[in-house]
Amino acid sequence: MKEHKFRGLGIALITPFRADGTVDYDALLSLVDYQIKAGADFLCVLGTTAETPCLTADERQTIKERVVKHVRGRVSLLIGCGGNNTAAVVEEFKQTDWTGIDGILSVCPMYNKPTQEGLYQHYRALSEASPLPLVLYNVPGRTGVNMTADTTLRLAHDFDNIVAIKEASGKLDQIKEILEKKPQGFDVLSGDDSLTLSIMKAGGVGIISVVGNAIPQRFGEMVHLMQEGRLAEATIINDELFELYSLMFIDGNPAGVKSALNTMGRIENRLRLPLVPVTERTGARIATLLAAIS
Repeated sequence: MKEHKFRGLGIALITPFRADGTVDYDALLSLVDYQIKAGADFLCVLGTTAETPCLTADERQTIKERVVKHVRGRVSLLIGCGGNNTAAVVEEFKQTDWTGIDGILSVCPMYNKPTQEGLYQHYRALSEASPLPLVLYNVPGRTGVNMTADTTLRLAHDFDNIVAIKEASGKLDQIKEILEKKPQGFDVLSGDDSLTLSIMKAGGVGIISVVGNAIPQRFGEMVHLMQEGRLAEATIINDELFELYSLMFIDGNPAGVKSALNTMGRIENRLRLPLVPVTERTGARIATLLAAIS
């Protein structure tokens, strides 16, 4: 039986930086408290939105340790761990101390563009090495390869510890096929804020959210209404937030959500190169929309 704790509102945690470019751990832990208090069901640490490729190994380790210690079991923790060198990821799985972590999110290999069979064999090796429930992460806009529904379903049926997928392909037909044919206990999580309502309407169980960093209470209300089957009420909130979803990504992620959090006074508006802040125009529009959210 597949078991995991990743349903409802998950937050893809950002990494705040100080003006001098160092990690702002105090701001990070303050955000953790803010999101838990607002009703987040789980947190995703060291994913794409955390600017993980630009963090050092020591920074990643410190972030993991501090978040685990600070959360103290109040919500479940999913941590990103992946790459395009299968053997290296397997070794990291074996060497890492997973104390306090409830599951691993592992992105499809990027850049070297494996075939569907290559993707299957990659995740098979990770499944065999993983000490925790494993969540697949399909995001072809970043990796350069789309994991098809057939491959996802093959993995879901073959490995009990592969418990879910974060689907950020933007392909609703593909996502619906997974939902229709998946084994019992295997879940689909939205990887796109703007598609969350549609994916949950089709049977998805939640979201790993970017916009939730800034507005966990309002966005979480929509997610939780969908969990209760209250589509009409959820749709009102979704419509209210729809422009904000696109603004989170128009100048890149996490530039949009960092602009929002800076407007709210929660972080410095700092990213690590090659990422840069949003344009002045985008930032002004984000601020206007945030002020209007009820």
